[in-house]
Amino acid sequence: MNKRTGVMVGAAAAAIGAAAILLPNANASTDQPAALKTLSAHSATQLAASLKADLGDNGAGWYLDSAKGHLVMNVLSEEAAKSVTAKGAVAKVVHNSMTALKAGAKTLRDSASVPGTAWSIDPKTNKIVVLADRTVTGAKMATLNKATGGMGAGMVTVKRSQGEFKRYDGGNAGSAAGANGGQAAGGAGNAAGAGGAGDAAGGAGDAAGGGGAAGGAGGAGDAAAGGAGDAAGGAGDGAGGAGDGGQQAAGPVGGSAIFGGNARCSLGFNVTVKGAPAFLTAGHCGNDSKTWTADQGGSQPLGTVSDSQFPKTDFALVTYDDTAAKPQSAVDLGNGSTQEITKAAEAAVGMKVQRSGSTTGLHDGTVTGLDATVNYGNGDIVNGLIQTDVCAEPGDSGGAMFSDDSAVGLTSGGSGDCTAGGETFFQPVTDALKATGAEIGAGGGGAGGAGDAGGGDAAAGGAGDAAAGGAGAGDAAAGGAGAGDAGAGDAAAGGAGAGDAGAGSAGAGDAGAGSAGAGDAGAGAGDAGAGAGDAGAGAQDPGAAGSGDSLN
Repeated sequence: MNKRTGVMVGAAAAAIGAAAILLPNANASTDQPAALKTLSAHSATQLAASLKADLGDNGAGWYLDSAKGHLVMNVLSEEAAKSVTAKGAVAKVVHNSMTALKAGAKTLRDSASVPGTAWSIDPKTNKIVVLADRTVTGAKMATLNKATGGMGAGMVTVKRSQGEFKRYDGGNAGSAAGANGGQAAGGAGNAAGAGGAGDAAGGAGDAAGGGGAAGGAGGAGDAAAGGAGDAAGGAGDGAGGAGDGGQQAAGPVGGSAIFGGNARCSLGFNVTVKGAPAFLTAGHCGNDSKTWTADQGGSQPLGTVSDSQFPKTDFALVTYDDTAAKPQSAVDLGNGSTQEITKAAEAAVGMKVQRSGSTTGLHDGTVTGLDATVNYGNGDIVNGLIQTDVCAEPGDSGGAMFSDDSAVGLTSGGSGDCTAGGETFFQPVTDALKATGAEIGAGGGGAGGAGDAGGGDAAAGGAGDAAAGGAGAGDAAAGGAGAGDAGAGDAAAGGAGAGDAGAGSAGAGDAGAGSAGAGDAGAGAGDAGAGAGDAGAGAQDPGAAGSGDSLN
């Protein structure tokens, strides 16, 4: 009996010892935070929405660490931080709640409504960042300082912007790079001019040895009727006929130029409303004109404004006049190809985005602030905007901001330009869709094919749309097959001084440095359409690189 008792006691002690060894290990495994997740912008947004709902008042905003692909959630306590890390996100304990930040933004709207100012909530710094442009001086600056000073340094930061906040709608006469395609950095794109001249005459293409048919068929044109031209730095199309390899739009897409009255803006996104084709653009553009066309002369009607909201918000819905139209849900990438757009997405600070517009073509950057307010002056105050460091210029208004295949914003305005940089503000697309009942992602496909074979954006050393050898022949490829834009002013090789100038257009729009009357033979110069390019006002741009086009 004693012997058995001794055995039992020994076994019990051994069991207790084993448990003592195992228990800490069990506790350690349950307390381990989940591994950090590497996320796409879309996945991060979904996770953030879930965490935001779980955190409630303990959440204080979030942003993307795009370099690492991590989601960073601001929280107000260590306890809240544990629940964030358990889901694979980075937790950052901050001082200011989102409620406090929004209250501070309201204070600014109420007491510091100064023209030339803008502010947004920056989750990276957990503060409200206020921008004052170069016009904010004297009494205006004193008013701003008084309002922000009462909020404390821990809540708000005031910065200066080098430029002047303005809307980015442009005037027609003498407008840069005409229509449809805008200017690339260092060279203008192909513009559709009056009567569809430029590279769009009847949708004719710039293909070597012959143009595409009307409507962009054959895929060789630099712009379909009213469609997008070539921008984005003149890159992509090699001299001698290298194509873009992408799909080319058969009609106007995001970033294409649109004309109304004396204004030029850019198309944002093609949409449908109860099955009817329409497109979104900026509200201040919708206020500029009731009707919009694909060309400055008005011979290519597009649609009629059915809803326009500005100020407070900044979006307009334009219904296509042709109810049978099947516009492509895409954005012009400026090299003869497009990016398909299949959905809309909420912006997130840190999100990498691109913007396409009819003046400056394609540019990229990062979202830097949300729920931004900008005061353009004259009572034009817009709230709820997305702030970015993507550049833009007059004429880019309404143009598409997107991330991969997601529509994100419509260009509103900002400060600076694409030479010096600056800040740009965008109307969230998701808000515009909700307000109008529009849907994104529907619509027909464009004509595919060879891109800008033999024409298009000639590689470095090529001139405008001339292929290698730059025979001063407008869009004719080397060898002189000038059929591409027949009837649009494109001369065959040897046809001096023609270069894509539209019907009735004097001179040879956007001639490059030293190439008087040489059409597109100037370094990096684009094609100007009648009245839309710089030839429209009787003024050529003989300046270097053809990029010195002025806007109203």
